[in-house]
Amino acid sequence: MKKILVIEDNQSILAIIIDILEANFLVIVAKNGREGIEKAQQELPDLIICDVIMPEVDGYEVLKSLRKNLVTEAIPFIFMTAKSTKADLREGMELGADDYLTKPFTKDELTKAINTRLDKQKVIERKTQEQLDDLRISMTLSLPHELSTPLNGIIGYSQLIIEEFKDLEESEILTILENINLSANRLYRLIKNFLLYADLELLSKDRDRLEFFKTGIISNPKSIIREVALEKAKVFNRLKDLDIKSENADVKISEPNFRKIIDELLDNAFKFSPPHTKVEVIGKLLNNVFAVYFIDNGIGMSINEISNVGAYKQFNRRIHEQQGSGLGLIIAKQMTELHNGKLTIQSVPENKTTVTIFLPTNSRE
Repeated sequence: MKKILVIEDNQSILAIIIDILEANFLVIVAKNGREGIEKAQQELPDLIICDVIMPEVDGYEVLKSLRKNLVTEAIPFIFMTAKSTKADLREGMELGADDYLTKPFTKDELTKAINTRLDKQKVIERKTQEQLDDLRISMTLSLPHELSTPLNGIIGYSQLIIEEFKDLEESEILTILENINLSANRLYRLIKNFLLYADLELLSKDRDRLEFFKTGIISNPKSIIREVALEKAKVFNRLKDLDIKSENADVKISEPNFRKIIDELLDNAFKFSPPHTKVEVIGKLLNNVFAVYFIDNGIGMSINEISNVGAYKQFNRRIHEQQGSGLGLIIAKQMTELHNGKLTIQSVPENKTTVTIFLPTNSRE
């Protein structure tokens, strides 16, 4: 039986609602806004019906509080009120209300509003489950292969120390330990990216989480690009190969998300280009978008590989003894598109690759 929380300070109206619903639903009651917030977090109802005008904490404050909480943010929420102006309706909807009932309402109007919202939630849950199943299959098939290379490195190098410890020089042991550390870091990065990939797939279907994900503006992309690029070049011991040119702009993206995109695309650029060849990063303001170009002179990508950037696949680049290439590129593409941006790829195999991201800016006009 579905659980419905009713938040209403008028006892007469509350009694009528309970009488209508209790035959088909498990009804939980809160007699004011503060109690409603507490019970929503404790009971996690399938739907909330809430009065707007209440003392101390009104319905708008209740909704604001619940939408800020990850546990309660997605619960369907219906306002009921005697206020019925367009401004009132707009305020409720902008806060994330799913529906509005104007008092007095009939039994049919109440049950129809509830059933409509519950049916919609059922469809969302079904689609989410289908996507989870698809993700589970994709990750089950690809995860063992992806993890095996760094894991084999850890096992192999540690076994070498165990078997040859007495015959190894201190410098040789240090080199082996450095290789173990490198493999462990690769493994850690892969696991984090798999989890992020799964979360981004689900995020695109969750309106409230997506809006939160998209919040943020950076005004210093130049310094962020430079910092991330220098760190990445040091990891690959290729500081001399790096060429950075960038402008500043107010870009509509949070700093952590921007850093992640830059990090993944630079990681690919260094992985798939030989040492002593140039890797360029260029940031430019183009009208109302900020473009970042990543240019390397490496092994490139085929037309088929470029077309596959959209569903998780490990590209043929793995023959060059690198891990996670397909996943990192797809994560960068997903994150860019979730911020209403675009990622493009131009490549000539065994010659040159240019990956470009375009992100919206906050126009000062």
